[in-house]
Amino acid sequence: GYILDLGVKFKSGQRVDSMRALLDQGYDAIFVGSGAPRGRDLDVPGRKEAAANIHIGIDWLASVSFGHITSVKERVIVLGGGNTAMDCCRSARRMGGKEVKVIVRSGFEEMKASPWEKEDAQHEGIPILNFHVPKTFEHDNGKLTGMTFEIVRAVYDAKGKRTLVPTGEPDVLVPCDEVLVAVGQENAFPWIERDCGIDFDKWGLPVLGEGTFQSTLPNVFFGGDAAYGPKNIITAVAHGHEAAVSIDRLLNREDVSRRPAPMTNLMSQKMGIHEWIYRNAVSNDVRFKVPWTKAETALANIKIEVELGFDAATAFKEASRCLNCDVQTVFNRATCIECDACVDICPMDCITFTVNGEEAELRTRLKAPADDLAQDLYVSDELKTGRVMVKDEDVCLHCGLCAERCPTGAWDMQKFLLNTTQAGARCRDAHFPVAHDSAAEAV
Repeated sequence: GYILDLGVKFKSGQRVDSMRALLDQGYDAIFVGSGAPRGRDLDVPGRKEAAANIHIGIDWLASVSFGHITSVKERVIVLGGGNTAMDCCRSARRMGGKEVKVIVRSGFEEMKASPWEKEDAQHEGIPILNFHVPKTFEHDNGKLTGMTFEIVRAVYDAKGKRTLVPTGEPDVLVPCDEVLVAVGQENAFPWIERDCGIDFDKWGLPVLGEGTFQSTLPNVFFGGDAAYGPKNIITAVAHGHEAAVSIDRLLNREDVSRRPAPMTNLMSQKMGIHEWIYRNAVSNDVRFKVPWTKAETALANIKIEVELGFDAATAFKEASRCLNCDVQTVFNRATCIECDACVDICPMDCITFTVNGEEAELRTRLKAPADDLAQDLYVSDELKTGRVMVKDEDVCLHCGLCAERCPTGAWDMQKFLLNTTQAGARCRDAHFPVAHDSAAEAV
């Protein structure tokens, strides 16, 4: 594969039981990317007595994948609201579970599972019961018979902090034969001796340099879930890139905390007066749903592909919905004559020329009120009349009509390129890029 072609030596089938033993082998640097392999358990009454039919979700999925588990009992409860819980419930349905329920202590919207994961589970007839807090595992001389739950509701304080409080309703007994516990994952480093020079915080996570992923033992680095707990694969890849830069600089005896900024560039997409390199037509289509295999077919075999994918025509329509977020509207106040033509042509009313002010008050004076406080407004420096240009990026379609309509070229559509720092010669001190200033404002 690609990685092996780079000259990497791959050693498989080797169990790592000791960080100290690994250090004794004389490696110049060690990167730990062992993930968050330990699933959290649920310590409520009856857990030990009924342990034979209670499984940790992430471990259970591994056993299913390796073929060690091939069936489940008919009535299955899956505890948890994340993607692991969705994997568990859908796998259980395919392995003989006739009554599979997902039971969550939070509300449906607060569940950590991706929206499409929840949708897929419901499509396969799996009910999701929210605001149920586990109280006990019910059993008959060690044989699991069900679970008792307390019904709660969410109450939010002035700062938006959520508290789950009992509703006062009677507890609910849900009969079951098997329970899969998928209430979270955590790191596990039993193989790292606590006196080898690597410090851990109160949550059992390694203490790392901000942005460098370097541990308190200078030649040991962490990344992915092993660094800051469970996230996603995109975050893990980013950690790997940053740690690789740190390792490169360490091996070249350079300060790992000093690193070059990413290279950025803006390039105009204009081909003519009214033509752009990118497709800028506005699509009114809503997101097209990926077609599924019929539920009865998918549930009959765990190896059946569920999502069938788009045909070519639908894929083209879906791709045409792209907002070209990498193409930015760039405003040059020096050439703006404040004719407001861009304001008139904008289909989303996201451009406003007005006097400046405090942000909260300014948001109320825009052509379309900007209620999403998490999305920054783009405000130009003062123009010739004393007004400023304000743009709400939250609703911009990147259609380019403002740039097409502008008689002076004060608006342009420019493609943004971000080239992150990577390990190699260019991440070292001798190759730091020189920053360039620009009079134009990317908005």
